[in-house]
Amino acid sequence: MTTSTINLPLLRKGKVRDVYDAGDKLLIIASDRVSTFDYVLPTPIDGKGKILTAISNFWFAKTTHIVPNHMLSSDVTEINKILKLNLDPAYYGGRTVLVKKAQRIDFECVVRGFVAGSAWKEYKSKGTICGEPVKPGLIEAERLPEPIFTPSTKMDTGHDENVSYSYMAKELGEPLASQLKDASLKLYNYAYEYLKKKGMILADTKFEFGLVDGKLTLIDEALTPDSSRFWDAAVYKPGSTPQSFDKQFIRDYMETTGWDKNSAPPAISQNIVGGAVKKYKEALDRITKGSL
Repeated sequence: MTTSTINLPLLRKGKVRDVYDAGDKLLIIASDRVSTFDYVLPTPIDGKGKILTAISNFWFAKTTHIVPNHMLSSDVTEINKILKLNLDPAYYGGRTVLVKKAQRIDFECVVRGFVAGSAWKEYKSKGTICGEPVKPGLIEAERLPEPIFTPSTKMDTGHDENVSYSYMAKELGEPLASQLKDASLKLYNYAYEYLKKKGMILADTKFEFGLVDGKLTLIDEALTPDSSRFWDAAVYKPGSTPQSFDKQFIRDYMETTGWDKNSAPPAISQNIVGGAVKKYKEALDRITKGSL
């Protein structure tokens, strides 16, 4: 840990990121905290913040042709000069970004290409995904006929709530809602095709957007193991739960602890921490190798 002092107002302490107000900019620091089922676990994952920041920065650079993003700099030396800070590069390097301040749109934009996780549970019992009817007869982890857009409310604490596209359109107005849906599907499709060449399957993911000078802008993180479900294409088999490169590994462990998901979560063992670090690092290597 570092003793650096950040002389900026703390705007928001999120589940895994700390956001500081820097006037017309934001300073975002990715911690090693991990959240699951909308709770922050008491055990950090060493190095996780740097890995997720590297993956996010990679995708921000790759997707500017689809939608602009909020990135300004990820160089701590440059950030120190701009903001007149003294951040210790040993800790803050690789986990800190300076971004444009955006007017956040309070919906998470989820795109699902496969029936998995909570979507599979709902589909199995009701034949719907996020309340919307879906083709009958699908099996676990099967690819959907086409990717679907399933927004949810964005909550800083507590549980996000799945909502219909029509609800989002009513809240935001149809033009903006349509922009969000279109950008989300284009980002998913681009990343899906890219990852296919890397031997990975992008099962689902979520994006967050804001407005910068009235223009739709991708913010927060993009296509990381914390915001996406990645599978290994080499062993993928519909009808079973595929091996993943994301925090499903941690979710699966938490399901075995007897935790009620409505109270403070228990600590996770160092074996689980080590396994999670390995999966995060493998995701980084798979996604970025040969492409930086």
